[in-house]
Amino acid sequence: MSLATTSDTLTAERPDAPVRTADFWFDPLCPWAWMTSRWMGEVEQVRDIEVRWHVMSLSVLNEGRDLPAAYRASMDDGWGPVRVIVAAQAEHGDHVVKPLYDAMGERFHPGGRTDRAAVVAEALAEVGLPAELARYASTDEYDEQLRASHAEGIGRVGEDVGTPVVAFGDVAFFGPVVTPAPRGEAAGRLWDGCVLVASTPGFFEIKRTRTQGPVFD
Repeated sequence: MSLATTSDTLTAERPDAPVRTADFWFDPLCPWAWMTSRWMGEVEQVRDIEVRWHVMSLSVLNEGRDLPAAYRASMDDGWGPVRVIVAAQAEHGDHVVKPLYDAMGERFHPGGRTDRAAVVAEALAEVGLPAELARYASTDEYDEQLRASHAEGIGRVGEDVGTPVVAFGDVAFFGPVVTPAPRGEAAGRLWDGCVLVASTPGFFEIKRTRTQGPVFD
């Protein structure tokens, strides 16, 4: 993937410069990250941008936190899919990250699958990656890379948020959290609004209580 030049990104010196890159951090198990990723795919169709995909981990984020028992169990079991994506990236290149995320996410989210090992195996097969990569779900061999990617994303926004993290040029936010994912020019207008607030010095957040769950359409 090509690296953006300074002129391609939003800078303090030129807050009106066009934003041509978005960096997106996701955990494949997060339904809200999935919704936002579908929006980003729409944005790529209507705006001249490149999205660069990175992993983060809710399991890493919640290490050492006092959580309800059921959520703690989910976090303890949540390492596998993201570890496999990191291993695939390390061994086969950055270009496999998005296709593998898509293949897992379609099964986890619209598909409602909960059998994580089976989803990983099927996703690897769909993308044409070696089945042997599934073994990394239960090892820490690539955890250093996973933690580094996570730290890069969460370092942009702070520890009190989750996934997704999206960087609009040089400025990152948690979110947008949106459902259903806007399509076509509506997706482009939301992108324009995010770029606008990202270009506003001192802007930190807009938030309201979610009143519905993810709409997978």
